[in-house]
Amino acid sequence: MGRVVIIEDNRDAANSLAHLLEMLGHEVRVSYSGPEGLKTVQDWLPEWVLCDIGLPGLDGWEIAKDLRKDPRTSGIHLVAVTSFGTLDDRAHSREAGFELHLVKPVEFGRLRELLTTT
Repeated sequence: MGRVVIIEDNRDAANSLAHLLEMLGHEVRVSYSGPEGLKTVQDWLPEWVLCDIGLPGLDGWEIAKDLRKDPRTSGIHLVAVTSFGTLDDRAHSREAGFELHLVKPVEFGRLRELLTTT
C-alpha cells in the first residue's frame, strides 16, 4: 500500500480517516494546519495527499500550488477532501493542481477504491 498524508484541521475526522487507511495497510501521517501539512509532505514525500481546503495558516489551494511548483512533489496525487462543493470551488481546485475534488462526507469505499486502483 502507499504513503498518505492527510491535511485536515478537524482532528477527529483526520484521525478517524487515518485509522481506517492504516487498517487497509497504508502508511499515514496527519497534519492539522496548512503550514504543518506542507512541511510534512515536503519532508516525507508520500504518494497521496488528502487535503482539506479551509485550513488555518495556509489554505488547501495554496498547498496544492506550492506542491505542484516543487519538482520533488509535483507528481504526488493530490485530492481535495472538503466541504467546499460549488462549481467555482471545483474549478479553483483544478487550477491549483488537485487531481480530484471530493465533497465531505466522502464515502469511504470510494476513497479506498481510489487509493488502491491508481
